Amino acid sequence: MNAEFEKAVKESKELTKRPSNEELLKLYALFKQASEGDNTGERPGGFDFKAIAKHDAWNELKGMSSQEAEKNYIEFVQELQTKYA
Repeated sequence: MNAEFEKAVKESKELTKRPSNEELLKLYALFKQASEGDNTGERPGGFDFKAIAKHDAWNELKGMSSQEAEKNYIEFVQELQTKYA
């Protein structure tokens, strides 16, 4: 992970307002894609809707490079900082 990405991760936790659920899912998916690559896990079953949503959001980024995910994560955090400033 590069320093700019690590800084964005820290800043994402310091936003003055809580992002929407969709924004949080996007942050989660971009972070996971940047740090772990493609999602290889099984889709959760049952009634764990939060885990299913997180899995699906990450899975949508399949094939995106870690570098591209880092770049998109940094840009999205900057967007959120502007939106919630």
